[in-house]
Amino acid sequence: MDNSTYTPPKVWQWEQGNGGQFANINRPVSGATHEKELPIGKHPLQLYSLGTPNGQKVTIMLEELLELGIKEAEYDAWLINIREGDQFSSGFVEINPNSKIPALVDRSGEKPIRVFESGSILTYLAEKFSAFLPTTQPERAETLSWLFWQMGSAPFVGGGFGHFYTYAPEKFEYPINRFAMETKRQLDVLDQRLANNHYIAGEHYSIADMAIWPWYGALVKGWLYDADEFLSTHEYQHLNRWADEIYARPAVQRGRRVNRLHGDPAQQVRERHDASDLR
Repeated sequence: MDNSTYTPPKVWQWEQGNGGQFANINRPVSGATHEKELPIGKHPLQLYSLGTPNGQKVTIMLEELLELGIKEAEYDAWLINIREGDQFSSGFVEINPNSKIPALVDRSGEKPIRVFESGSILTYLAEKFSAFLPTTQPERAETLSWLFWQMGSAPFVGGGFGHFYTYAPEKFEYPINRFAMETKRQLDVLDQRLANNHYIAGEHYSIADMAIWPWYGALVKGWLYDADEFLSTHEYQHLNRWADEIYARPAVQRGRRVNRLHGDPAQQVRERHDASDLR
Protein backbone atom coordinates (compact mmCIF):
# COMPACT_ATOMS: atom_id res chain seq x y z
CA MET A 1 0.00 0.00 0.00
CA ASP A 2 1.14 3.56 -0.69
CA ASN A 3 -0.17 7.11 -0.75
CA SER A 4 -0.92 7.17 -4.46
CA THR A 5 -4.43 7.93 -5.66
CA TYR A 6 -6.50 4.80 -6.09
CA THR A 7 -8.39 4.29 -9.34
CA PRO A 8 -11.13 1.67 -8.81
CA PRO A 9 -11.22 -1.08 -11.44
CA LYS A 10 -14.36 -1.63 -13.46
CA VAL A 11 -14.98 -4.86 -11.51
CA TRP A 12 -13.89 -5.26 -7.91
CA GLN A 13 -11.88 -8.38 -7.08
CA TRP A 14 -11.27 -9.81 -3.62
CA GLU A 15 -7.61 -9.79 -2.65
CA GLN A 16 -7.15 -12.10 0.31
CA GLY A 17 -4.78 -10.94 3.02
CA ASN A 18 -5.28 -7.28 2.14
CA GLY A 19 -4.05 -6.03 5.50
CA GLY A 20 -5.55 -4.97 8.80
CA GLN A 21 -6.09 -6.85 12.02
CA PHE A 22 -9.20 -8.63 10.76
CA ALA A 23 -7.97 -9.49 7.26
CA ASN A 24 -7.85 -13.21 8.05
CA ILE A 25 -11.61 -13.39 8.74
CA ASN A 26 -13.08 -10.71 6.45
CA ARG A 27 -14.59 -12.06 3.28
CA PRO A 28 -17.21 -10.99 0.71
CA VAL A 29 -19.46 -14.04 1.09
CA SER A 30 -21.71 -15.32 3.86
CA GLY A 31 -22.40 -18.73 5.34
CA ALA A 32 -20.56 -21.26 7.45
CA THR A 33 -16.91 -22.14 6.91
CA HIS A 34 -16.88 -25.16 9.21
CA GLU A 35 -19.17 -27.55 11.04
CA LYS A 36 -19.50 -27.00 14.78
CA GLU A 37 -22.52 -27.10 17.03
CA LEU A 38 -23.04 -24.45 19.69
CA PRO A 39 -22.94 -25.49 23.33
CA ILE A 40 -26.12 -25.26 25.41
CA GLY A 41 -26.05 -24.50 29.13
CA LYS A 42 -28.50 -24.88 31.98
CA HIS A 43 -30.43 -21.61 31.64
CA PRO A 44 -33.28 -20.81 29.22
CA LEU A 45 -31.37 -17.82 27.84
CA GLN A 46 -28.28 -18.77 25.85
CA LEU A 47 -26.04 -15.91 24.71
CA TYR A 48 -23.27 -16.35 22.16
CA SER A 49 -21.09 -13.27 22.15
CA LEU A 50 -17.85 -11.40 22.73
CA GLY A 51 -17.18 -8.46 25.05
CA THR A 52 -17.06 -5.83 22.33
CA PRO A 53 -19.29 -2.74 22.64
CA ASN A 54 -22.07 -4.58 20.80
CA GLY A 55 -21.71 -7.61 23.03
CA GLN A 56 -21.65 -5.52 26.21
CA LYS A 57 -25.06 -4.06 25.44
CA VAL A 58 -26.74 -7.42 25.99
CA THR A 59 -24.74 -8.60 29.01
CA ILE A 60 -25.40 -5.24 30.67
CA MET A 61 -29.12 -5.65 29.97
CA LEU A 62 -29.16 -9.17 31.41
CA GLU A 63 -27.26 -8.10 34.51
CA GLU A 64 -29.62 -5.15 34.99
CA LEU A 65 -32.59 -7.52 34.81
CA LEU A 66 -30.98 -9.75 37.42
CA GLU A 67 -30.29 -6.66 39.54
CA LEU A 68 -34.06 -6.08 39.54
CA GLY A 69 -34.51 -9.56 40.99
CA ILE A 70 -35.83 -11.14 37.78
CA LYS A 71 -34.50 -14.68 38.21
CA GLU A 72 -35.84 -15.75 34.81
CA ALA A 73 -33.16 -13.56 33.24
CA GLU A 74 -30.39 -15.95 34.34
CA TYR A 75 -28.25 -16.80 31.36
CA ASP A 76 -25.29 -18.68 29.95
CA ALA A 77 -22.83 -16.50 28.02
CA TRP A 78 -20.67 -18.49 25.63
CA LEU A 79 -17.55 -16.96 24.09
CA ILE A 80 -17.53 -16.42 20.33
CA ASN A 81 -14.00 -15.39 19.40
CA ILE A 82 -14.44 -13.43 16.20
CA ARG A 83 -10.67 -13.21 15.62
CA GLU A 84 -10.62 -16.99 15.30
CA GLY A 85 -13.70 -17.17 13.09
CA ASP A 86 -16.07 -18.76 15.62
CA GLN A 87 -18.89 -16.69 14.11
CA PHE A 88 -18.64 -18.72 10.92
CA SER A 89 -19.41 -22.08 12.54
CA SER A 90 -22.49 -23.88 11.27
CA GLY A 91 -24.10 -23.60 14.70
CA PHE A 92 -23.63 -19.85 14.94
CA VAL A 93 -24.72 -19.18 11.35
CA GLU A 94 -27.89 -21.12 12.12
CA ILE A 95 -28.88 -18.58 14.80
CA ASN A 96 -27.45 -15.55 13.00
CA PRO A 97 -27.11 -15.80 9.21
CA ASN A 98 -25.18 -12.52 9.31
CA SER A 99 -22.34 -14.06 11.41
CA LYS A 100 -22.11 -11.14 13.82
CA ILE A 101 -22.16 -11.16 17.61
CA PRO A 102 -24.20 -11.06 19.76
CA ALA A 103 -26.85 -13.72 19.17
CA LEU A 104 -29.36 -15.06 21.68
CA VAL A 105 -31.49 -18.21 21.87
CA ASP A 106 -34.45 -18.21 24.23
CA ARG A 107 -35.28 -21.80 25.17
CA SER A 108 -37.93 -20.98 27.76
CA GLY A 109 -40.87 -21.96 25.52
CA GLU A 110 -41.92 -24.95 23.47
CA LYS A 111 -39.72 -23.91 20.56
CA PRO A 112 -36.37 -22.10 20.74
CA ILE A 113 -36.48 -18.47 19.61
CA ARG A 114 -33.40 -17.02 17.95
CA VAL A 115 -32.76 -13.29 18.22
CA PHE A 116 -29.87 -11.53 16.52
CA GLU A 117 -28.70 -7.91 16.22
CA SER A 118 -28.01 -6.20 19.53
CA GLY A 119 -30.86 -3.69 19.26
CA SER A 120 -33.31 -6.47 18.52
CA ILE A 121 -32.07 -8.48 21.50
CA LEU A 122 -32.43 -5.48 23.84
CA THR A 123 -35.97 -4.89 22.63
CA TYR A 124 -36.86 -8.56 22.90
CA LEU A 125 -35.61 -8.81 26.49
CA ALA A 126 -37.25 -5.51 27.47
CA GLU A 127 -40.60 -6.71 26.19
CA LYS A 128 -40.21 -10.23 27.60
CA PHE A 129 -39.51 -8.94 31.12
CA SER A 130 -41.40 -5.61 30.95
CA ALA A 131 -38.37 -3.56 31.94
CA PHE A 132 -36.29 -0.64 30.64
CA LEU A 133 -38.63 0.15 27.74
CA PRO A 134 -41.63 2.43 28.35
CA THR A 135 -45.01 1.06 27.36
CA THR A 136 -46.69 4.45 26.87
CA GLN A 137 -46.12 7.23 24.35
CA PRO A 138 -44.25 9.44 23.71
CA GLU A 139 -41.65 7.88 26.04
CA ARG A 140 -41.60 4.57 24.14
CA ALA A 141 -41.05 6.26 20.77
CA GLU A 142 -38.28 8.43 22.20
CA THR A 143 -36.48 5.40 23.64
CA LEU A 144 -36.70 3.42 20.41
CA SER A 145 -35.60 6.44 18.38
CA TRP A 146 -32.39 6.72 20.38
CA LEU A 147 -31.87 2.97 20.27
CA PHE A 148 -32.04 3.02 16.48
CA TRP A 149 -29.91 6.18 16.40
CA GLN A 150 -27.16 4.14 17.99
CA MET A 151 -27.62 1.26 15.59
CA GLY A 152 -27.27 3.58 12.63
CA SER A 153 -24.57 5.87 14.02
CA ALA A 154 -22.06 3.54 15.68
CA PRO A 155 -20.80 1.97 12.41
CA PHE A 156 -19.27 5.37 11.60
CA VAL A 157 -17.42 5.18 14.93
CA GLY A 158 -16.39 1.51 14.75
CA GLY A 159 -16.07 0.60 11.10
CA GLY A 160 -15.14 4.16 10.19
CA PHE A 161 -13.11 6.07 12.77
CA GLY A 162 -11.97 3.06 14.79
CA HIS A 163 -10.89 1.12 11.74
CA PHE A 164 -8.80 3.84 10.12
CA TYR A 165 -7.45 5.28 13.40
CA THR A 166 -6.57 1.97 15.07
CA TYR A 167 -6.87 -1.15 12.92
CA ALA A 168 -5.92 -0.19 9.37
CA PRO A 169 -2.43 -1.36 8.35
CA GLU A 170 -1.47 2.21 7.40
CA LYS A 171 -2.68 5.64 8.55
CA PHE A 172 -4.15 8.02 5.99
CA GLU A 173 -5.23 11.57 6.73
CA TYR A 174 -8.42 11.75 4.66
CA PRO A 175 -10.38 8.81 6.17
CA ILE A 176 -9.22 9.57 9.72
CA ASN A 177 -10.25 13.22 9.40
CA ARG A 178 -13.52 12.31 7.70
CA PHE A 179 -14.62 9.88 10.41
CA ALA A 180 -13.17 11.93 13.29
CA MET A 181 -15.39 14.81 12.17
CA GLU A 182 -18.47 12.58 12.10
CA THR A 183 -17.60 11.01 15.45
CA LYS A 184 -17.26 14.41 17.09
CA ARG A 185 -20.57 15.47 15.57
CA GLN A 186 -22.23 12.45 17.13
CA LEU A 187 -20.60 13.16 20.49
CA ASP A 188 -22.02 16.67 20.29
CA VAL A 189 -25.49 15.30 19.51
CA LEU A 190 -25.35 13.28 22.72
CA ASP A 191 -23.82 16.09 24.76
CA GLN A 192 -26.57 18.51 23.76
CA ARG A 193 -29.23 15.88 24.45
CA LEU A 194 -27.84 15.18 27.93
CA ALA A 195 -27.61 18.86 28.78
CA ASN A 196 -31.35 18.83 29.43
CA ASN A 197 -32.04 15.14 30.12
CA HIS A 198 -30.76 12.92 32.88
CA TYR A 199 -30.66 9.87 30.63
CA ILE A 200 -30.62 9.52 26.87
CA ALA A 201 -34.36 9.02 26.40
CA GLY A 202 -35.45 11.30 29.24
CA GLU A 203 -35.62 10.94 33.01
CA HIS A 204 -35.52 7.15 33.15
CA TYR A 205 -32.72 4.67 32.50
CA SER A 206 -33.54 2.52 29.48
CA ILE A 207 -32.26 0.22 26.76
CA ALA A 208 -31.21 3.37 24.90
CA ASP A 209 -28.58 4.04 27.58
CA MET A 210 -27.49 0.39 27.52
CA ALA A 211 -27.03 0.52 23.75
CA ILE A 212 -25.21 3.84 23.61
CA TRP A 213 -22.94 3.63 26.65
CA PRO A 214 -20.62 0.79 25.52
CA TRP A 215 -19.74 2.81 22.43
CA TYR A 216 -19.88 6.46 23.38
CA GLY A 217 -19.37 6.21 27.12
CA ALA A 218 -16.27 4.10 26.58
CA LEU A 219 -15.08 6.47 23.85
CA VAL A 220 -15.17 9.59 26.01
CA LYS A 221 -13.45 7.75 28.86
CA GLY A 222 -10.59 6.65 26.61
CA TRP A 223 -11.39 2.94 26.75
CA LEU A 224 -12.24 2.68 23.06
CA TYR A 225 -9.42 3.15 20.53
CA ASP A 226 -7.45 5.18 23.14
CA ALA A 227 -8.75 8.22 21.27
CA ASP A 228 -10.00 10.50 24.06
CA GLU A 229 -7.14 12.99 23.69
CA PHE A 230 -7.25 12.93 19.89
CA LEU A 231 -11.00 13.67 19.92
CA SER A 232 -10.84 16.08 22.90
CA THR A 233 -13.62 14.15 24.60
CA HIS A 234 -13.16 16.13 27.82
CA GLU A 235 -15.06 18.94 26.08
CA TYR A 236 -18.34 16.99 26.28
CA GLN A 237 -19.24 17.82 29.87
CA HIS A 238 -22.77 16.42 29.93
CA LEU A 239 -21.80 13.27 28.09
CA ASN A 240 -18.98 12.63 30.56
CA ARG A 241 -21.37 13.12 33.49
CA TRP A 242 -23.68 10.53 32.02
CA ALA A 243 -20.84 8.13 31.15
CA ASP A 244 -19.54 8.20 34.73
CA GLU A 245 -23.00 7.73 36.21
CA ILE A 246 -23.80 4.75 34.00
CA TYR A 247 -20.45 3.11 34.76
CA ALA A 248 -21.12 3.43 38.50
CA ARG A 249 -24.01 0.96 38.17
CA PRO A 250 -22.99 -2.50 39.49
CA ALA A 251 -24.82 -4.30 36.68
CA VAL A 252 -22.91 -2.29 34.07
CA GLN A 253 -19.59 -3.16 35.67
CA ARG A 254 -20.53 -6.84 35.74
CA GLY A 255 -21.87 -6.87 32.19
CA ARG A 256 -18.73 -5.22 30.87
CA ARG A 257 -16.64 -8.15 32.13
CA VAL A 258 -18.58 -10.96 30.44
CA ASN A 259 -16.98 -12.59 27.37
CA ARG A 260 -14.13 -10.11 27.69
CA LEU A 261 -10.76 -10.89 26.07
CA HIS A 262 -8.95 -7.56 26.40
CA GLY A 263 -7.73 -5.21 29.10
CA ASP A 264 -7.04 -6.14 32.72
CA PRO A 265 -7.05 -9.97 33.02
CA ALA A 266 -8.71 -9.62 36.43
CA GLN A 267 -11.71 -8.05 34.68
CA GLN A 268 -12.05 -10.78 32.07
CA VAL A 269 -14.77 -13.41 32.47
CA ARG A 270 -14.49 -15.46 29.31
CA GLU A 271 -17.77 -17.26 29.92
CA ARG A 272 -20.58 -16.69 32.39
CA HIS A 273 -22.83 -19.53 33.54
CA ASP A 274 -23.67 -18.46 37.08
CA ALA A 275 -23.74 -15.26 39.14
CA SER A 276 -20.74 -16.56 41.09
CA ASP A 277 -18.61 -16.30 37.93
CA LEU A 278 -18.61 -12.51 38.36
CA ARG A 279 -17.65 -12.39 42.01
